Amino acid sequence: MKKRMLLYFGSFDPIHRGHISLAEYAIERDLADEVALIISPQNPFKAELLQTPEYTRYEMAEMACKESRFPERIKPSVVEFVLEKPSYTINTLDYLKENHGADMEFSIITGTDIWARFDEWKEYERILAEYKIYVYPRKGYELEKFADRVTLLNDAPFVEFSSTEVREKAERGEDISAMVSPSVAEYIVKNQLWTPAGRIVRYTSLIESGDERVELFIERGKCYFQHNEWGKAINDFKRAMALAPESEEAKQLHDMVYEILSFRYKDIYNP
Repeated sequence: MKKRMLLYFGSFDPIHRGHISLAEYAIERDLADEVALIISPQNPFKAELLQTPEYTRYEMAEMACKESRFPERIKPSVVEFVLEKPSYTINTLDYLKENHGADMEFSIITGTDIWARFDEWKEYERILAEYKIYVYPRKGYELEKFADRVTLLNDAPFVEFSSTEVREKAERGEDISAMVSPSVAEYIVKNQLWTPAGRIVRYTSLIESGDERVELFIERGKCYFQHNEWGKAINDFKRAMALAPESEEAKQLHDMVYEILSFRYKDIYNP
């Protein structure tokens, strides 16, 4: 008999208690024998620059899974790390079926927020035809598309917060222990994830490696701005303007910092 493998796709940036509680629910409800959290290295719908590095997200997912109630049955997967990017679900499914289809039967679980854009997925009709799909409720999103072709999990755990909210709280230095597992919370603080200082380190590393994307200078400039490091901020915005003269965002940010400097330091020493 084939092993029933439930595939839970996501950025997991970061993984939080809601993700784990849903995976535990799937095991308890006997939706599958195991749940694989497929960590997307590059989500086609998200800006790569703003995503946390893939192995950082994997490490946190691994910690959270080990702290779950079913550590031997809930595990993260790096399968998409070795596939062509950006990561399209159908490509991953084809790869898994070709390499593990003899031993495993695959199904998919996703939220109503993700499902709202399902018809934008690559070869979505084939996914609908070939795989069993479970959809769980997310705040503000109703199951509308293809409702008769999927299984809605009305009694699935409902989590108010999202990964975005976890990142925002971490950036403000607020307590996130209620939202993520203990080891993940410790990891986030230790590595200064999503703090301006941590992002500066990341963007600087990319820039020093020769990456001169306009977005890098704009995002690093924003971090310097948050640190009140006006000179470094304006230099980054100037660099962004030099690389992309048509960038309205770079120009607006540059002008904003210039106005701040002019207002605060306009005296005989700083004309």
